[in-house]
Amino acid sequence: MLLQETLTAYQKRDPAARGKLEIFLLYAGVHATVYYRIAHWLHRHQLCFPARCISQWARFWTGIEIHPGATIGRRLVIDHGAGIVIGETTEIGDDVLLYQGVTLGGTGKDVGKRHPTLGNNVMVGSGARVLGPITIHDNARIAAGAVVLQDVPANATAVGVPAQIVRINGERVRRYADEVDQTSVVNPTLQKIEALTKRVEELEKILQEAENSKEN
Repeated sequence: MLLQETLTAYQKRDPAARGKLEIFLLYAGVHATVYYRIAHWLHRHQLCFPARCISQWARFWTGIEIHPGATIGRRLVIDHGAGIVIGETTEIGDDVLLYQGVTLGGTGKDVGKRHPTLGNNVMVGSGARVLGPITIHDNARIAAGAVVLQDVPANATAVGVPAQIVRINGERVRRYADEVDQTSVVNPTLQKIEALTKRVEELEKILQEAENSKEN
């Protein structure tokens, strides 16, 4: 049942998918999830070494590293998946979409809960880093390349390094979070840099005019 749900989710989210058989045989994200389910079962039954062996084999085979101690909900979709890392205490809800290069990691050598929690219907864009025991609430979207170090509210969009909230409840989130364009957002950090650059240019102009007045 879980596998059937996952294959259906891939079909709905990937326009290149031609059928469930193709997805099952050829999609690395599906393979990584299947390996994870086996490794997670072993890990829960204190068979940690074989669990880690399976997870490392899956990493070698798929390029996706999921620690067997992570908790993952239903219908996870991993798009392409190369370079994805999911840490030991990560918790992922249902209907989550992860793009390639995503890291759900820790910030150091702390013990206990040290990896993020993702709610339901969360999307994390390509190359994003979500670090530490923070919570990304339901229907949130993390833009490509963002570095998230603080909680993200429900229905919010976070972009930038470090990530900042640029939209919350600004648009009703539909059934799948990936229907929202993750690239058509403004980076607030770049806006601040542009504003500072403009201000410096204005001050330089004022200084130059003052010097010219003294010379005259």
